[in-house]
Amino acid sequence: MKTKYLYAFLGILLILFTGCTDNDATENGVGRLTIQLTDAPFPLDLISEANVTIYKIEARQKDDTEDGSSMEDEENMGNESEDMHHGTSIVVLMEEEININLLHLTNGVTESLVDTEIPAGTYDQLRVYAKGINVVMNDDESTTYDLKIPSGEQSGIKVKIKPALTIAGGLSADLLLDFDVSRSFVPRGNIRDISKFNGFIFKPVIKVSNMATAGTLAGVVTDMADGTALAGAQITVSQDGEEITTSFTDETGAYMIMGLDPGSYDVIAALDLYDTSSVETIEIVVGNKTVLNFELALTPDP
Repeated sequence: MKTKYLYAFLGILLILFTGCTDNDATENGVGRLTIQLTDAPFPLDLISEANVTIYKIEARQKDDTEDGSSMEDEENMGNESEDMHHGTSIVVLMEEEININLLHLTNGVTESLVDTEIPAGTYDQLRVYAKGINVVMNDDESTTYDLKIPSGEQSGIKVKIKPALTIAGGLSADLLLDFDVSRSFVPRGNIRDISKFNGFIFKPVIKVSNMATAGTLAGVVTDMADGTALAGAQITVSQDGEEITTSFTDETGAYMIMGLDPGSYDVIAALDLYDTSSVETIEIVVGNKTVLNFELALTPDP
């Protein structure tokens, strides 16, 4: 479902080759991992807060099994004991409560979650433990909807790292977790008709991006007639006909989408009362920021 002013992305920045010159760390096979949280779009005219408390993050270290088959092979065979495969270990990256209003994390703003040493190796999954999920409406009563995590607070939210992240001794790695608020907080009924609206369902949608192999798309959306900034314009990024992510412009008309894999994308800018504008085959380059501005024209009166 597309909402009007939603910007959500859960942040983990991933940069594998930021050299760390600590000889002891190299000899001991220890690297460093940092994790940041960022946000994506939500209808800000109706919603004032989308809150979550992150209280623990774990990473699963991947190894080949004794018979030579990979963990991924075992998972495809239907092994339910996913976290306890022979040849794997769980590393606790963080255990402290961090309270976050996801709506504050927009257009490149991130929240640091992890900055710690981690054993060298290959990691293929994160588990994010969250609680205190709620949405606060922008009404006179500040109506609050408390939400449940489908798998429960104790199970955590599983997030695959694809491709798996390899951490080398003495080097640093940064990840970006994109927490898509627009798809994670699903309205029950018509959010713009109070008689047909019954709160939200929480279905967490989180994507991990490797910023060492990813790029950024940014720009400004303005009124074609007078050049004024247009806040709340929805930016939709698609590839091969599949929607990848969405973003919304801030009060200055600016938007920024981080963690896009290199390649060619189609981008659409849309806003109520304006004609939609689209651009095809925008190239995203590793480590670069691609700038794409839009000028929207008012839709003529019928």
